[in-house]
Amino acid sequence: MTTGIDPQDLDTATYEVVLALCIGFSVPGLVPPLLYSGGVPAEQLAARATSAGFLQADGRPSLELRTVMLRDADVYQVRRLQRALVDLYCSESLPLGALARGLAAEGYVDERLADVLGHQGTALLGTDPAGALELLDLAVAAGADSLSTAPRRAEAALGVGDLDTASRILDIYFGQQPPDSQLVLPDFARAVQVSCAVWSHRGMMSRAADVQQWAAALQSPGVEPLGALALLAAGDATGARSMVGGGAAAPSPSLKDVAYMLLAEGALLSLESEPYGALPMLIRASDTLNATGQGSPAPELPACFAAIVGLLAGSPQTALSVIQAALASGQGGPVLRPRLCLLGGWAAMLLDQPALARTFIVDAGRLEQQLVPRDELLLQALEVGLARRAGDTSALVQAWQRAREALLHVSVDLMAVLPLNELVIAAARLRDVERLKPHLEEAWLLLSRLGNPPLWSVPLHWSAVQAALLQERPDDLGPHAAALVNQAMSYPLAATFAGAGKAWVTVLAERFDTDFVELAARNLAAAGFPWEGARLAGHASARAAERKDMTRLLSCARDLRPVRERLIRPEVTRPPQERPGTQVGIARPPSAGAGERGVPRDSAPRGDTPMLSGREREIAHLVLQGKTYREISEEIFISPRTVEHHVARIRRRYGASSRSELLARLRLSLEQTTTPGTTAGGGSPVSAPNRSARNP
Repeated sequence: MTTGIDPQDLDTATYEVVLALCIGFSVPGLVPPLLYSGGVPAEQLAARATSAGFLQADGRPSLELRTVMLRDADVYQVRRLQRALVDLYCSESLPLGALARGLAAEGYVDERLADVLGHQGTALLGTDPAGALELLDLAVAAGADSLSTAPRRAEAALGVGDLDTASRILDIYFGQQPPDSQLVLPDFARAVQVSCAVWSHRGMMSRAADVQQWAAALQSPGVEPLGALALLAAGDATGARSMVGGGAAAPSPSLKDVAYMLLAEGALLSLESEPYGALPMLIRASDTLNATGQGSPAPELPACFAAIVGLLAGSPQTALSVIQAALASGQGGPVLRPRLCLLGGWAAMLLDQPALARTFIVDAGRLEQQLVPRDELLLQALEVGLARRAGDTSALVQAWQRAREALLHVSVDLMAVLPLNELVIAAARLRDVERLKPHLEEAWLLLSRLGNPPLWSVPLHWSAVQAALLQERPDDLGPHAAALVNQAMSYPLAATFAGAGKAWVTVLAERFDTDFVELAARNLAAAGFPWEGARLAGHASARAAERKDMTRLLSCARDLRPVRERLIRPEVTRPPQERPGTQVGIARPPSAGAGERGVPRDSAPRGDTPMLSGREREIAHLVLQGKTYREISEEIFISPRTVEHHVARIRRRYGASSRSELLARLRLSLEQTTTPGTTAGGGSPVSAPNRSARNP
């Protein structure tokens, strides 16, 4: 439309044709029913508007003209033409898709549009929840029943990670359920499934179980595998079994229903005294859901449950493979991708691959959405584990503080056993066990209600054993050691942990048998816990009475961790600031009387930065963390005497006459080649030396 042309200048007949074209009619083609044409053909009126500059050369209205016309036109006339357009589409059997979206957005109400938009939105639920939510909201605007569409709109909101919107929709929906009536609301099963998933995402699985039990009282649920999973995770194994058995009709043979049935059956198998069939069934459940290429609301994904079982059972490589396949297939959609990534990071941590774990953590945060409470706990517990394994006390303290906060937002369910395993040890090391006590009591109570299944309880007993050793509290050690021994006959991992616990006791008492300690360490590694095995052997080597035993245990530790990735962030060198002809971190050319690499044997020029070898740099970072020679030897699997020799060589290179001077020079030197604001351990800078506690 040419600027300055006023539609009010048009005669009535031409104005009507232009308005019809703005609404969606076309001339020739979909000719509108005209009331004021006076017998003049629509084509002639359209040509008149084009010649006057109101329409474009192709006879179509511009976006500017359309906006002005629809804003100023009489509402009754607009609605008459919109209704006529929909009637014409239907009579000609034309698809209403794009037209329905536009008319609904303009406020036109028609049940035919509502039906089309509702079907389109429902079809997108598993693949494009954001698009589904938009279409379903438009369907309601076009006249669809808000009550019957509520479960689908809540599912779409959950799919985009908007738990609050999903909860508000369901609150209104469930509020319409008569309290004493056996008649249930439309699409009731979907609403229950979405509500159950929302509560589980919030980290309140017991509330998800309550929803399932309330729904079962209103209507016989038949086979409800996801309901069974919620009940089991909340500690009700009997209720879970009743939802997948009892002679009820089998679920449909669709990929999704089969996947969730396998998930429920695998979860129940994980409670057995010999749970060896659980992981294969859970992997099949994950593979089946991968084949659907769609997401749907669930308390837990098959891939996530399979990964947790694999991690607890000492199969981190299997867990990692399951997670990678699920990520590749898009299992669970965008909202559950962070959880998959965090469990992948956990598997990488247990495999002693901290760099890969860090990659998974970064991937989990790529989406612009806040982690749900249960995933926030998983993330912070993973950060605790990485900091503990890196020996970074400062990062450990900070991660522990965040994990404590995350714990306050969730209740303990079966899946929370995994992060608790790590937090138990961290709490003991940081002498903060009282804060974890109520959560641990909740976990032990839940496991007791489930019959103390070894797959879930044995790892937590092992963590409690390590915590008791750290605190030097034998009274706390006894019950957990006894539990491991009692379950050792039917569950080999319990026997492995029991042997390792006994070995740790003898090592810390410095009265150990080298053969027994080495066997315990190698058994830990064979069971899927190489870091723990190497840690035991390395700790024992520093306390060996004879050199041959020390050498043997150090060799064992290196065997169990053949490729060690230090948790070091990429180094970023600062711009050169030395005099011309020198480079940052590179020593000057040798001069007469110089020692190795051009550095005088007794001193180093105070204005230059000596170049350290990779091993010396690693030891320098550990010295800055306040570790003793023995603690450094346990960390990197060399003898304390070798550590002492390395430190002496570093001191000579820096020309430091005292320990305090050495620390000051190391801080200044290492900051030149480390990213500002970080340390070699990946955490915050250590502002003062910290003596780390003895750490099994």
